[in-house]
Amino acid sequence: MFNPDNLVRNNIRNLKPYSSARDEFKGEAKIFLDANENSLGSPLLKWYNRYPDPMQWKIKDKLSVIKQVPVDQIFLGNGSDEPIDLLFRCFCQPGVDEVIVFPPTYGMYEVSANINNVHLSKVPLTREFQLDLEALESAIKPNTKIIWICSPNNPSGNSIHREDVEMVLNNFDGLVVVDEAYINFSRQKSLVSDLADYPNLVVLQTLSKAWGLAGLRVGMAFASPAIVAYLNKVKPPYNISEPVQELALKALDEIGQVNDMILQLVASRKQMEEELARSSSVVRIFPSDANFLLVEFTDAKGMYNYLVNKGIVVRDRSNVLLCENCLRITVGTDAENLQLLDAINSFQNR
Repeated sequence: MFNPDNLVRNNIRNLKPYSSARDEFKGEAKIFLDANENSLGSPLLKWYNRYPDPMQWKIKDKLSVIKQVPVDQIFLGNGSDEPIDLLFRCFCQPGVDEVIVFPPTYGMYEVSANINNVHLSKVPLTREFQLDLEALESAIKPNTKIIWICSPNNPSGNSIHREDVEMVLNNFDGLVVVDEAYINFSRQKSLVSDLADYPNLVVLQTLSKAWGLAGLRVGMAFASPAIVAYLNKVKPPYNISEPVQELALKALDEIGQVNDMILQLVASRKQMEEELARSSSVVRIFPSDANFLLVEFTDAKGMYNYLVNKGIVVRDRSNVLLCENCLRITVGTDAENLQLLDAINSFQNR
């Protein structure tokens, strides 16, 4: 039976976390004289003189209803990058343990591994951007602590076969982190609903993509209560500011509008794919379950530089494994998409 207590670093298991004033207080109160705040307030924003809720309970209560997950299985971070870093810090001994990623994939897994001095093993995806389970089995070592899976994958845009993810969950004794930043644009069902079946599963999501709140930096990790407790133990006491918490709460009331935006973006993605397919500069468009397309061009570098000169910035992925001559293009507004397509068409006629 998987037990995160057996996986966590000894110093983290024995760590006494910082206890903030708001952590120690329970109940209702009218006067707060415990946290050395400026009781007179700020000259500009008087209502932000108090520290925010360190555990973001109101947001978690709303997410619990939306995601059908108990609040003690929800961790909120400064974007998804914070729980990514904290998972390394909690479960990987620097200079000893290692993790596995599947390139091409989200670059912060490797960055966080390097910051935390954790060896990173790379098991490339197949040409179809799917897991190579045989190669993965050979790569797992006794000190492999975490396997990172991005689905839908960035930069390829496709979802990883669910049965393959379940195979990894059923046969690996460490943590399996599934990064679902783009899940709202996908036809595939989120793994959040399967947390009870897989105690070694951590699911990452974000308010940056489908919810349109990249500027707020709110990431979510869903996992067992024991794993979430370790993340809370290590995180900074006030990792999400009061204005961000307030705006996130308001956004979570707008599920209907968010769903409408998702439908619009998916429709725009399909239309963009159809238009790009007509261009003689385009070699291939990879299937996408995200709000972007990975597109192979006859001359990706030339196209990228041409678009930049037109004031249009896309992501050059041509130097990334399995993405040779490819650009990653985010679905924009109708007007932005039209300008992009016009520029691509003018490139071939320049």
